[in-house]
Amino acid sequence: MSGGHFNYMQYNISEIYESINEQIRKNGKPKEKDELYSWDIENDNLNNYKYPDNIIKKFKKAVKILKQAEVYAQRIDWLLSGDDGDERFIERLNEELNNLKK
Repeated sequence: MSGGHFNYMQYNISEIYESINEQIRKNGKPKEKDELYSWDIENDNLNNYKYPDNIIKKFKKAVKILKQAEVYAQRIDWLLSGDDGDERFIERLNEELNNLKK
């Protein structure tokens, strides 16, 4: 693996958007057995919180932006670390951003 200018912190971005995706997936659905606590059962709190559609829409937008941010951070990391030159930086950045659109 190359890079390292940002101490590989750009990979934390994917953890954030994956966590948001998980909230989208679980939105209003029943909690899994391993998510239930005794107080949930006692209070009939068996479902995950249901965010309104406008909030879910913002979550999805955030995921898209965070994925782009991860690409930018990775490509800039490689440029600053000397793994890519200027032309290769632009080439790979555009390629990876285009792949996100698919």
